[in-house]
Amino acid sequence: MSGNEDDYVYDEATGEWHPAGSLPAVADDEDREVVKDAVGNPLADGDSVTLIKDLKVKGTSQTLRRGTVIKSIRLTDDPQEIDCRYEGIKGLVLRAEFVRKR
Repeated sequence: MSGNEDDYVYDEATGEWHPAGSLPAVADDEDREVVKDAVGNPLADGDSVTLIKDLKVKGTSQTLRRGTVIKSIRLTDDPQEIDCRYEGIKGLVLRAEFVRKR
């Protein structure tokens, strides 16, 4: 008896367990909606973006100015929101409509 016969994979879509060899490989990129910036360029994890307008950051007195560069963005489950980091701001989420890909 080989170890592969005992391997099962949980399919979250159906809520069932399937033998590992019976499921086709599914690419995450095909399931995810394409996230586009303000001018229609597709965005991907790790891209750098530039703000196209001044944005007040909720919960702080800080304003991010137009032209500010945000590096290493991460896409979220929401196709209109991107997760990113900026100096002194934790958990910054920006709307894709306010950024342009660099």
